[in-house]
Amino acid sequence: MGCAVKIKIPLDKAYRLLNFGPTVLISSRIDGKANVMPVAWVMPIDFDPPKIAVSIGDGSYTFHIVKKTKEFVINIPPATLIDKVCQCGSVSGKGIDKFKYFGLTPIPAQKVSAPLVKECIAHLECKVIDTSLIDKYNIFLVQTVACSGERGILNEYFNVSKFKTLQHLTGEYFFVPGKVVKAK
Repeated sequence: MGCAVKIKIPLDKAYRLLNFGPTVLISSRIDGKANVMPVAWVMPIDFDPPKIAVSIGDGSYTFHIVKKTKEFVINIPPATLIDKVCQCGSVSGKGIDKFKYFGLTPIPAQKVSAPLVKECIAHLECKVIDTSLIDKYNIFLVQTVACSGERGILNEYFNVSKFKTLQHLTGEYFFVPGKVVKAK
């Protein structure tokens, strides 16, 4: 394995080497209308207070909502929602109610007006704290203001043996984690 010849990887595929974080559903609300869309590019950037960088495509309805309202919810779907996650990314919520159309349940959040997605296993309620990267990179820097999840979801780490998430690889391909190994 150490002697293997390395191959050249096209730069437009380089992100696929890093894109193993959980795919999430971003829920938002504007003018009383809720929306939901999948996002794979989410990165924690600080612990206390908890801050996250989230990249949302600027052509999406969600981008427009979040830019205007400055808040949303990061919902972590279980692997069993794979089809609904893909479907939510296939159409814009501008013309349809994606919650109703895809059979998802919006429930009230604690600190933001955007709803939680009931079928998800964890929720991070977020408020935008820095807009300096939005226009150039589509990155929202946010602070988590409330967090909730299923009982048993966290011990020393995210309980992947009980709660299976989706890690987006590309297109319609996902990885579902299955084994935790502790370093010696």
